[in-house]
Amino acid sequence: MMSKGKSFHSLCAWTFHSGAGGFVPGNIRPDWQKHRLDTIAKIRLIRDRIAPRLPGNVQLGFEMHYDNEYTFVSSDEVADALTSSGIYLAMTTPGAHGHFGYGGIASLDPEERKNAEKFGEEALELTYKQLRKAWHPDKEYYPTFVLWNGSWGYDLATVGIRQMYLNLKESVAKLCRFEEKIGGELFIGIEPKPNEGHPAMLLPTVASALLFWMKLEKEFDIPLDRKGINKEFGHSEMIGLDHVLDTVEELDNNAMVHMHVNSQGYNDGIIYGGPGKFDIDHGVRVNGMNIAIAGLLNEAGYTRWKGHDMQPRPYDNEDQACDRVVRSILSWEACSKASHDLNQSQLLTHLANRETAKAEDMMREAVASAQNHFNELYQ
Repeated sequence: MMSKGKSFHSLCAWTFHSGAGGFVPGNIRPDWQKHRLDTIAKIRLIRDRIAPRLPGNVQLGFEMHYDNEYTFVSSDEVADALTSSGIYLAMTTPGAHGHFGYGGIASLDPEERKNAEKFGEEALELTYKQLRKAWHPDKEYYPTFVLWNGSWGYDLATVGIRQMYLNLKESVAKLCRFEEKIGGELFIGIEPKPNEGHPAMLLPTVASALLFWMKLEKEFDIPLDRKGINKEFGHSEMIGLDHVLDTVEELDNNAMVHMHVNSQGYNDGIIYGGPGKFDIDHGVRVNGMNIAIAGLLNEAGYTRWKGHDMQPRPYDNEDQACDRVVRSILSWEACSKASHDLNQSQLLTHLANRETAKAEDMMREAVASAQNHFNELYQ
């Protein structure tokens, strides 16, 4: 049986769409076309088709972009839909990548940079005002305002990259001061990524984002309380980095403010993906690495939102797409349960004695245990 304590999982508005188009079908899920499935309808879909299939200890949250998933016009209605559905606002983020293709708040174009700064402030204001009623009442589960680096990109190797980095520091510091002025209660997380939208992006790794926050504290006197990283497993995997070590670094710096527990897929021996591939956005997989990360989080006492930034497969219909989301949540719950059950003292003893094969056996058994937990929950 799972722990009776609440487990906080948030679902992303952008998961529910009719298809990607381009190289794969754009209408494989015709009922989810944008004109039929707006943000309000997505919240109700989660309430009606996903929430009933989850264990009672799972608390659902919702994540969305400004200004294509929440706007000045729609935010009141979105907040009402969330509260009436028993779903909390877990994360908002400015969808700057959809508007500013030349660096956003890091841009060397002064006009773009100014407009991008204003865009971020608007996204924050709505989160504090119209959407406030949808926040969880416990401060520990207040939303995270995530800054994805998708618009902070470039494609030329010039000395201008340094100026972009300086611009970025000034603009994020300005945004943090603005957030403090209008409330100072949100968590703020940077979501690193090596590429997508641009061949190269500022703050591509967890380590570079951690260093960036340290520079803001030192150079701009920005307090780091409630500041940190939106961890995304797949972004580390797609560049060939170790998302388990990333977790250690984030926890060691008290910088884990939000998570995206998706996967590139290569580390379970079944789903293709991995270093050098594009961002595949599978849901959570049952594997040893996720059990290790769940163990680290449990040990550190992390209980905040675990976001499922995932995409249906390009061959999934609507029912199968909903099922993917359910499976992702249950897979994380199963990995977390397996990490609880693992005899950590025995594992560390094996490692201290250089009995790494026995340690490997324990982790393999934990994976089998997690799959059994998943089967029980899914059925």
